[in-house]
Amino acid sequence: MAILNVNATRMELTNLKRKLNTARRGHKLLKDKRDELMRQFLDAVRENLDLRLKVEAAIKSANTYMAVAGSVMQPQVLSTALMLPKQEVRIDVTEKNVMSVMIPEFKTEYKTDNKDDIYSYGYAFTSGELDGAVKALSEVFPDMIRLAEREKSCQLMADEIEKTRRRVNALEHVMIPRYEETIRYISMKLDENERSTTTRLMKIKDMMIEENVKAKK
Repeated sequence: MAILNVNATRMELTNLKRKLNTARRGHKLLKDKRDELMRQFLDAVRENLDLRLKVEAAIKSANTYMAVAGSVMQPQVLSTALMLPKQEVRIDVTEKNVMSVMIPEFKTEYKTDNKDDIYSYGYAFTSGELDGAVKALSEVFPDMIRLAEREKSCQLMADEIEKTRRRVNALEHVMIPRYEETIRYISMKLDENERSTTTRLMKIKDMMIEENVKAKK
């Protein structure tokens, strides 16, 4: 592991120890963030899978109804029946902060509270299969909105988990070991300098004692 290009001084040693402590605290916080994000991501993935299976089954059922309705109704009548819908839906998009990840929240607001407004036609010239298709799509619509919300949340959390994982690895395998190695190197240098200084002082002391002894003779 390469050491940092710094001067081997006590001040630099103190700075590096402070940076090492900060890096260790950051490493712990990032690991906790990664673990919590992973837990919530797995919960979202499980919900996403359940919703997708439910939505796909409902859409398949609606398509079956629509195929039958198309076979028993004239195309012009079918097209006219669906031309002017009574019901409208507005989707409000907000955001929620989950471990520094802004995930979307979709809220729906219907134009009316009358459940029969999903049918934009009279029953005299339409088939029951068309009613089944419209009802199936209407019932699964909230799940479709929730599925879109969960899929986007999973994508955003997966991106943040990957970024956090890279930061954790950089701290754990690069920065912290480099700080530790540099601190050891500076400590050894300072100890070596201190021993050299002590040795020189002892030699100077011996020389001074020797000169004093000669002077007294």
